[in-house]
Amino acid sequence: MGVDGVDGVGTEEPGWDVDPEDESGAAVVATVGRQIKLWREAKGLRAAEFGEMVGYGEDMIRKIERGARIPRPEFLDKVDEELGAGGLISAMKQDVVEVRYPKKVRTLKKLEARAVEFGLYESNSIHGLLQTPEHARALFEAGQPAYSEDDLERMLAGRMARRSVFERSPAPALSFVLEEAPLRRPVGGTMVWRQQLERLLEVGQLRSVSLQVMPTHSDAHPGLDGRIEVLKFGDGTAVGRSDGAFNGRPVSEPKQLRILELRYGTIRAQALTPRESLAFIEQLLGET
Repeated sequence: MGVDGVDGVGTEEPGWDVDPEDESGAAVVATVGRQIKLWREAKGLRAAEFGEMVGYGEDMIRKIERGARIPRPEFLDKVDEELGAGGLISAMKQDVVEVRYPKKVRTLKKLEARAVEFGLYESNSIHGLLQTPEHARALFEAGQPAYSEDDLERMLAGRMARRSVFERSPAPALSFVLEEAPLRRPVGGTMVWRQQLERLLEVGQLRSVSLQVMPTHSDAHPGLDGRIEVLKFGDGTAVGRSDGAFNGRPVSEPKQLRILELRYGTIRAQALTPRESLAFIEQLLGET
């Protein structure tokens, strides 16, 4: 059942299903569930009684207690209050917030949180760090086979959480190159499309960001095989990935990174300048 579904007592489900392949995430959720069960039993409450207190069915309470369901942060606050845990249950919210994101997103988010320099080329869509929630949702909803509402909400939350990179201080240096074609595709309808273009203009004006557009009429370039990503860290190390190199695997060897950096540098040189790119996006916005 999705996050907008209802349980036996007619209220929203308080969380997300646990990914059985996410061992570290499952361990965190299981620990939280055990703590809730211990506090409940210490108060002499049956699962059904406790469910009535917090507004959820017995089945949902048992799912959370056995680690089969990731509880929402606000659910933990309510449980803490009802059981008189003095903040001990609420204190687990941050761990739960991280676990609700898919494992791949958590790994990527950690890398992005460490990076001091980003080089990002996207060929078929607007890069995830630049997407508005509405645009991202429309892309996820277009997936086949269709995602469940539960999975969609988790992926959307994970993608939006990555945007915290723009709020870091000191800010990392972020370089984006986007193809023209995805900028012209009205994903989600005209209003969502306009909001997305406005978001690009907003981000493109940040001092820490270089945003460039690759015109469709440009000559062949090294990005035609797919996206390229290079993240550099403060200790001098780096990691990169490209759809068209090394079988799409992440690489960190200097020789392999130099190849990705050469390709990305060539792409930047062929794209419109940042000033020209913002003017181009403004033009597109005026045409909508």
